[in-house]
Amino acid sequence: MTHPALVPPLATERYRILEPHLTENIPLADLARTGTVSERTLQRWLARYRSDGLVGLARISRADRGRLQLPDHLVELVRDLAIKRPRPPIAAIHRKVQELAVAEGHRSPSYSAVARVVRAIPASRIAVASDPAAYRDEHELVHRREAAASNEMWQADHTVLDIIVLDDNGTPVRPWLTVILDDHSRAIAGYFLSLDAPSALNTALALRQAIWRKPNPEWIISGIPEQLYVDNGSDFISEHIEQACIALKIRLIHSLPGRPRGRGKIERVFRTINDMFLSELPGHTIAGKPLSAPALTLNELHARFETFVCDVYHRRPHGSTGELPITRWQKGGFLPAMPDSLEQLDMLLVHVPKPRKVLRDGIRLMGRRYVEPTLAAFVGEQVEAVYDPRDLTEIHVYHQGQFVCRALSPKHEGSPSLRAIQRARRSARERDKQALATPEIFDGDQEDTASRPTTYRGLRLYAADD
Repeated sequence: MTHPALVPPLATERYRILEPHLTENIPLADLARTGTVSERTLQRWLARYRSDGLVGLARISRADRGRLQLPDHLVELVRDLAIKRPRPPIAAIHRKVQELAVAEGHRSPSYSAVARVVRAIPASRIAVASDPAAYRDEHELVHRREAAASNEMWQADHTVLDIIVLDDNGTPVRPWLTVILDDHSRAIAGYFLSLDAPSALNTALALRQAIWRKPNPEWIISGIPEQLYVDNGSDFISEHIEQACIALKIRLIHSLPGRPRGRGKIERVFRTINDMFLSELPGHTIAGKPLSAPALTLNELHARFETFVCDVYHRRPHGSTGELPITRWQKGGFLPAMPDSLEQLDMLLVHVPKPRKVLRDGIRLMGRRYVEPTLAAFVGEQVEAVYDPRDLTEIHVYHQGQFVCRALSPKHEGSPSLRAIQRARRSARERDKQALATPEIFDGDQEDTASRPTTYRGLRLYAADD
């Protein structure tokens, strides 16, 4: 017995025409006179119904369907040409087959006959031969991986928001949003709003907020994730993010180029933000056109977005999990792994290390000059200058892994005075003189210091002398 869902609609229509004869014994001749179907056709339908049931009323396909006007070897030629890479148009296939058919003495095939053969080829067969990437994306089964526990995997991505805000000068501009999403619970662990295009710093600041405890007690998502799943954007493959993940013991996973498996979860979050949050705000855009005049600043958008995350998104059952994201995240009562301090987290994640040489007038970095009396002993040495891109008033200086000092820009209040610099220069000079005057025992394993030029370390900041 055929399942009703498998019966073609045409068979049902024909049964309804025959139904008065089958149920009320109305003659077929009377049905033919009142309808558009001939009595002979009704007799044929009735015979097929009594023989095969409802399925018998469906249209019978021709046994030679797809082979019209074409010998078998020409049908195979059409199929072979249709799956070539790059795939030729049907018109080109028709011309080639037409020429061959005429040369062999066959009847010239029509364009429609060739087109029917081409269209009858399964799309998967065409894709696997002509476009492996399309076959992989459209026809292969996909294993949809999902983290088994909270903080097992986080995802990070950026999007330009469908809203226009006002910058500090009152200029309308579209902001960028970076989101950190917990894969298991779909909870938003952190975010960062910016008027600038995505960068490694934006990603680092979003991760900083995601990992550390939030001031809002309702937003409890925190901790160091085991894995961070990102795409191949320039900010995600930056050395800064890679080193930060290594230091925090986070396994950084990049999706395969052109195969963003599992990225649909965070894309869905972006759609939710657009549909449920941005649509209610002034300056919301559709197809790049604002529906109302922009009125919000970036700070105002930031405050409203955090309220939306905590009060709406986290408190609404998710369509896939069926649970509130905030409830699913805290299931099991686990304790998230945390850094020792916010300062340590900043040093690992936000602060950027740059190798620099200590010059006689200090350290030059990002178009600024940084000085500190302690640097007098390191003129000519290579050091690591660690800085916070959000605040360039000071840098932290490390030498061979050991902290040396904090150096300030002379423009900043509290920069070292001339007297302090002079004392540091004298101290460094006296130490070097004592080192030269002190005899050393030489053995074969030591470097011959007599062959090395003497370096006098001093930090020249101003024209004034001692």
